Amino acid sequence: MNGELGDFLRSRRARIQPEELGLASHGRRRVPGLRREEVAQLAGVSVDYYIRLEQGRGPSVSDAVLDAVARVLRLDETEHAYLRTVARPPGKDKALRSTAPRVRPGVQLLLDSMDRAPAFVLGRRMEVLAWNTLGDAVNGFSRMALSVRNVARYAFLDPAARDLYPDWPAVAAQTVAHLRLNAGHHRDDRALSALVGELSVKSEEFRRLWADHQVALCMYGVKRLQHPVAGLLTLPYETLAVPSDPDQTLVVYTPEPASETAERLALLGSWATAR
Repeated sequence: MNGELGDFLRSRRARIQPEELGLASHGRRRVPGLRREEVAQLAGVSVDYYIRLEQGRGPSVSDAVLDAVARVLRLDETEHAYLRTVARPPGKDKALRSTAPRVRPGVQLLLDSMDRAPAFVLGRRMEVLAWNTLGDAVNGFSRMALSVRNVARYAFLDPAARDLYPDWPAVAAQTVAHLRLNAGHHRDDRALSALVGELSVKSEEFRRLWADHQVALCMYGVKRLQHPVAGLLTLPYETLAVPSDPDQTLVVYTPEPASETAERLALLGSWATAR
């Protein structure tokens, strides 16, 4: 049974009120949001078909049906793509091999050439695979044990994360949404499943956020970091897929030129180089 699909659809039904779609609300509802019968009606499928879909026991579903369900549930582009992924049986995942992912030497040279921008590379499990000097000075990757050098694990299991991120609740929610998106694309990745299980057991906040079934791409944005040496840093960031390995993501902080953050980063870089 595809429990991931059912949980996702139920969470999306719950956030839409029937009045939003022009449906009459007949009496008190036992659960918030749309009923399965209403989703089926609006998507143009039989109630039995939709119930089997939500229970993960139906036949292979067509893109047309998934598109109709996505329209009814008002899924955004990322959620729509996620629905298509989790509705399909998982294929053979290459991540089951035991070798740890590595970045190509050329990617490391690219990182090292960014002397004014903190940068690092993440794997599909949000593990930190490589970084440049300034990226290390900002995040302290080299001081972390290999077993905990993971953005999600750090955010939820290391108390220092709450001091580093003044906006920790937003960072935590974004981290979970990105991790769930990756988990949906790689459902046969046992190491990724183990990470989710570990965080669920050890962090109440992670369990609560994971149960919300939010999915999101973290392509760009702004993070604030309260660095113990440099002080408050306001860091816009961009993320780029590594062409040679789509499971690897290059994250680059791009401070505004001549800003206070840029000046503090320059001082931090000089301090890190001197060390």
